[in-house]
Amino acid sequence: MTGRVLITGAAGFIGRGLQPVLERAGWVVCASSRRAPAGPGWVRVGELGPDTDWRAALAGCDAVVHLAARVHVLRESESDAVSAYRIANVAGTERLARQAARAGVRRLVYLSSIKVNGEATTPGRPFRGHDSPRPQDAYGESKWAAEQALARVGRETGLEWVVLRPPLVYGPGVGANFLRLMEWVRRGWPLPLGGVDNRRSLVGVANLADAVARCLTEPRAAGRVYLPADGEDVSTAELIRRLATRMGRPARLMPWPPAWLEGMGRLLGRGSEVSRLTGSLCVDPGPLRDELGWQPVQSLDAGLADTVAWFLARERQT
Repeated sequence: MTGRVLITGAAGFIGRGLQPVLERAGWVVCASSRRAPAGPGWVRVGELGPDTDWRAALAGCDAVVHLAARVHVLRESESDAVSAYRIANVAGTERLARQAARAGVRRLVYLSSIKVNGEATTPGRPFRGHDSPRPQDAYGESKWAAEQALARVGRETGLEWVVLRPPLVYGPGVGANFLRLMEWVRRGWPLPLGGVDNRRSLVGVANLADAVARCLTEPRAAGRVYLPADGEDVSTAELIRRLATRMGRPARLMPWPPAWLEGMGRLLGRGSEVSRLTGSLCVDPGPLRDELGWQPVQSLDAGLADTVAWFLARERQT
């Protein structure tokens, strides 16, 4: 099945990577954003919430990829973050799903978050799609509630849904913490992470986009939750080494004990940030492979090479 597909939040990092992949797969893409640029195929919509009017964007669409969301931030400025997340991520998703069903959309692929599963994994026990959800913050809770709302709409209307819960997404155009990490490595700053022997799953934006494309068309994907990943888990220290190698820079890693880092993080009010650098979070992408025949289109090394090439070109321009 191909046809016309709406990508919500298409102007964001993942949306920019997804649109050409779907076009190459034969989809006619309609893109929506709060700040949609002028041009064919783009529709501007208002704030994500219970009153968003999606009708113009959904006209003639066979499928939807829902990327738009109120995203997770480490230092929340909203006084009522729980309410803000629920308005955008829960009520906004349900509103889109119900209007999509009325418009005749057959399938909606929802980009959720691995934070629905939790914040950390233990050795030999990666997160899986069928695990009991254990979100630890308002963002993760809103994503889980949005998944439940989507399933409810599906039962009531027949709309097919698929949920993807990616771990850390990287690739050309990445921002936030991954961009900051590359900036630290490029500047040659000493980083006290040489003693960290954790394991983290990542997914390159090219691999995530390919997984979305597969979930749009595979009949077996309907009603399923998948955890896409590159397939190679690495420690934070090893990730830094690989980034440094591709930048032609030394990896200045100091072997501080992780317990010291975590203690300092708590004292400085940055415990959650430090935990993301020292803790493990692995996912099992096996069901994507076994049920849908999906394989990553890029290795971790190839994805990092593309990301660093983009980053260095960006640095030369600034």
